[in-house]
Formats: sequence, C-alpha cells, structure tokens
Amino acid sequence: MVLTVSAERMGLLRWWLFFLLLLLPLGLLVEGLLTDNLGADPAKYIVKELGFWAICWLWLTLAVTPARKFLGWRWLTRYRRMFGLSAFFYAVLHLLAFATFLLGWRWDILMTELTKRPYIVVGLLALLLLLPLAITSTKGMQRRLGRRWKKLHTLIYPASLLVLLHFIWQIRSDFLQQLIFAILLAILLGYQLYLKRRS
Repeated sequence: MVLTVSAERMGLLRWWLFFLLLLLPLGLLVEGLLTDNLGADPAKYIVKELGFWAICWLWLTLAVTPARKFLGWRWLTRYRRMFGLSAFFYAVLHLLAFATFLLGWRWDILMTELTKRPYIVVGLLALLLLLPLAITSTKGMQRRLGRRWKKLHTLIYPASLLVLLHFIWQIRSDFLQQLIFAILLAILLGYQLYLKRRS
C-alpha cells in the first residue's frame, strides 16, 4: 500500500513537473513582454520563440517511443499526450502571433506572403495535419476509433517533416540550429522505421 501511494505521488509529481516545464517558455515570454525585455523587435521575437518551442515539444513527443524502447522508460508514455498537445498549443500561438503582430490580420498581406514565402504554406499544412491528432487525443476518442486511432496518429511523421521544411526554408545565414533539428528528426524517424521493420 505504501509503495502504491508512493508511486502515485511520484506520478503526480512528474505530471506537474512536465506541465510546468512545458509552460515555462510561454511564462518567460509573457514576463519579457511585461518588462519590455524582448529585444529591439519584440513581435518578431515572440513569433520566432513560439515556433521554436512548438518544434521542441513536437520532437519531444516523437522521442517518447525511442526512450521507452531503448532506455526502458515506460513511465514516459503516459505523458506523450501532454507533450503532443503542448506542441500543438505552441504552434497555434505561433500562428496567432504571426497573424497578429506581423500581418495585423490583413488578408491582402497574407495572400501576398503566401505567394512570396512558401514556408508559410508548409507551416499551415503541418498545423492542419496536427489538428486531428489534437482533437482525437482523448482516451474516449482512442476507444471510439480503435485501430484507426493509431493509423490516424501516424500523421505526426509527415507533419514533423513539414515542420522541419518550414524551419529550414527560413534560413538566412546560420543554419546550425536547423541542422541539429534535422539530425535529431532523422534519428527519431530512423529508429521508428527500424522498429517497424523489426516487428
């Protein structure tokens, strides 16, 4: 009984730890906005940071299965939904910040940007692929969809590739950050492919 309560407390502690960790970048952005400490171009900084953390949490979601298989961290699986929803949440905020701070919700500017900057189209496509995953992330939807739920959630793989392409197409000079994310994604997807072939 003592061990059961201890395990439950540990699980609750981990849940809150991950929850606060996932919200920390947003909290720092809000704090920086309130204290006017976001650099010379706060709007651009906010958009960039929200997109960066959306990618980080999406990659973290993809890392759950390799961590469970390779490291034996089975406990991490119960937090995968939280990671995935956080990635979607930051991606939506990234889009809203872009539309608000950089476009001013002007559709004429948006149409011009779509033709001039294809990375915006790719980013929107990635977000559309993540949308059904967020909607069906509940246990109820998982039971209702059955085997189709797993097939649907494989959309995370093409979505991650589109996200990487969206990220790479924004390179101006330094490509080190994009290279690191590309290598990490290659490792994560390569390991998934290895598991699928072995099974």
